Amino acid sequence: MTLSFCLTHWAASAASPAISPASESIQASQLLSHIQQLASDEFEGRGPGTRGEELTVRYLINQFKQYGLKPGNPDGSFIQQVTLNGVSSEANVAITAGGKKLEFAMPGDFIATSLRFQPEVKVTGSDVVFVGYGIVAPEHGWDDYKGVDVRGKTIVMLVNDPPIPDPADASKLDGSMFKGNAMTYYGRWTYKYEMAAAKGAAAALIVHETGPAGYPFFVLISSHARENFDLRSDENAKRVPVQGWMTLGKAQEFFKQAGRDFATLKQSALSKDFKPVTLDAKASFSIANKMRAVDSKNVVAKLEGSDPKLKNEYVIYTAHWDHIGRNEKLEGDQIFNGALDNASGTAGLLELAEAYTKLKTPPKRSVLFLAVTAEEKGLLGAKYYAEHPLYPLTRTLANVNMDGINTWGRTRDIEVIGYGNSTLEDILQDAVTAQQRVIKPDSEPEKGRFFRSDHFEFAKVGVPAIYLKSGIDFIGKPEGFGKQKSDEYTERDYHKVSDEVKPDWEFSGGVEDLRLLLDIGWRVADGSRWPEWKSGSEFKARREAMLKSQTP
Repeated sequence: MTLSFCLTHWAASAASPAISPASESIQASQLLSHIQQLASDEFEGRGPGTRGEELTVRYLINQFKQYGLKPGNPDGSFIQQVTLNGVSSEANVAITAGGKKLEFAMPGDFIATSLRFQPEVKVTGSDVVFVGYGIVAPEHGWDDYKGVDVRGKTIVMLVNDPPIPDPADASKLDGSMFKGNAMTYYGRWTYKYEMAAAKGAAAALIVHETGPAGYPFFVLISSHARENFDLRSDENAKRVPVQGWMTLGKAQEFFKQAGRDFATLKQSALSKDFKPVTLDAKASFSIANKMRAVDSKNVVAKLEGSDPKLKNEYVIYTAHWDHIGRNEKLEGDQIFNGALDNASGTAGLLELAEAYTKLKTPPKRSVLFLAVTAEEKGLLGAKYYAEHPLYPLTRTLANVNMDGINTWGRTRDIEVIGYGNSTLEDILQDAVTAQQRVIKPDSEPEKGRFFRSDHFEFAKVGVPAIYLKSGIDFIGKPEGFGKQKSDEYTERDYHKVSDEVKPDWEFSGGVEDLRLLLDIGWRVADGSRWPEWKSGSEFKARREAMLKSQTP
């Protein structure tokens, strides 16, 4: 198949003279070459613990070596071992409601797994309790559990945050409650399972809705109804024994069979006065787990800083190299190539790594290029680095993350996911102005993208982090083009075997975005001021405590 790509020439961005050669070295043709290799069938979808991982890691190391970068691990290698356990669950589920067995198809209607590192997990005849959104948020005076003992029970929860109407305008959401239409961490499924575990639930089920979740149920099937992973640690024993999802349609049927109206209970969950509701239902789970130890790999390279004193301080660029791998149960195409997600981001990381080697003088501080594993399984590679940093986090100034790049042309805008969090946005402003573009907040804050990529693990431990997404105001395209392309990708290709290199991809916008990432990282690495979390950010106190703990 011959691919016809529009590699349109455009005026070079007005980068600082100090980084112009590096900026101009970022080229569309090189991005395409990396993506084609990483997303090829040969790499089998880049699943952790597979031949695809071996090929990917080898490719990344070879590229870093060709650029003349140093090994990023102080042990002299390009590898940080990430110790994982793979868990493949075979589940038998029996749910009765109103005295009758609930019929459903797995995984089409219902997904049940366990991340416990034990061969068998059983829950027998557990009571079923609806706990609204499954949130305990003292700062909002919110408690969906209201002191109800759910130990040993199956709890059912709604996805995302409660969409609380604005008292002054019912057509809007109350910005003082859970940030209005912007998802908070309380809305993430990871939080809901963590709280369920803390409350001692035996099983936790989330009702999926495409709008609030930000993706269709098929994404859960391709991601969770497969081999799952967790870091090999004692914390695994604290996982909720059974975690699962059900479709909205099946939840409505379940509640009706249990003598309850789903819509009515969902509406009641929008109040602080909501109390858990015990359903006329029982749930049993028998899960057989096949486990394997997986020594996966983060790949890390280093450009050493030019200042003898400051070279022991660091800026870290990240992108996840992994995708979903191969599913041999599928007929026809079995490979989840992950071209946009995230071969493109990894290609961007490689282009930035090479660009830094084109600088006449390296920045004062050192720069790390970190390609992490197992993002698709819960940001595990980034989490492992944050918990086992190769260089002290107290000397890590910033994380600059990329997860997918623009493949549809130039934009007048650039979006900051989690806008308003850190002074990295202020540093970014000069570079954006030089490109005659504007910074905008996330156009889809309800999707919770700030919590869905690797920068979040750095933010959680206090390191200022920035994550950019392509804008949606495309030059030379009709109004609404950007949202249309984004929605089409989510519906047609996201976490599907169809996420492959497309004939109409055009990288001019992606190149401009990468030049911004080069500029912001260089400004931090060569500058005189450390980035900071802004007042009101939940991460500010964590950073201050970290730095204070290291003060002599």
